[in-house]
Amino acid sequence: MIERQNLLDLISKSDNFEDRLKIVRKYLIHGMPYVFDGRENELYEFRDLIAKNFSISFHEVLILGSAKLGYSYHKESSFSLNSDIDVALVNENLFEHYFHNICDYQYGIDNGLVTMTQSENKQYRIFLKYLIKGWMRPDKLPPKLQIKSMKQDWFDFFKSISYGHSSVGDYKVSCGLFKNYNYLEKYYAETLLRIQSN
Repeated sequence: MIERQNLLDLISKSDNFEDRLKIVRKYLIHGMPYVFDGRENELYEFRDLIAKNFSISFHEVLILGSAKLGYSYHKESSFSLNSDIDVALVNENLFEHYFHNICDYQYGIDNGLVTMTQSENKQYRIFLKYLIKGWMRPDKLPPKLQIKSMKQDWFDFFKSISYGHSSVGDYKVSCGLFKNYNYLEKYYAETLLRIQSN
């Protein structure tokens, strides 16, 4: 695993999108996650459990963030018991399933059938900001969509595998959904660019 300072040095020297993309693929996505170091069987069980719940491929379940690296590359913090396990699902069909319901929700707004408070509207705009980038943040799903239980089902599942209820250990498991790998890689490459700019 790459040390934090070595990763930051690579990021600072990256000259273009292709350089950043290589860093994303080689260090942020590829390889054994820190949280599962020396526990390959448990990693398999964890990813398989999530994949089966969402009827997606095992390879479409990724562990990212500090649980992958052992530290946060954009904060000065190490992975600890207070850290979340950041999971990313990468599947177009699952994304479309949620997107279809979001589309209906938007038509409801357009036709005056759905109203939102100022606070709900603010949250919805944050959700759309991620959605445009090919990333769905279920924690930002519009509140009224809970009627369809989409948001609640999502959180109930990840709660059921958090805090000692799965092979990952005593951590909270959080998850985002990407439409495909291109959007995932671009999102993280752009994150590296922001770090480089700072």
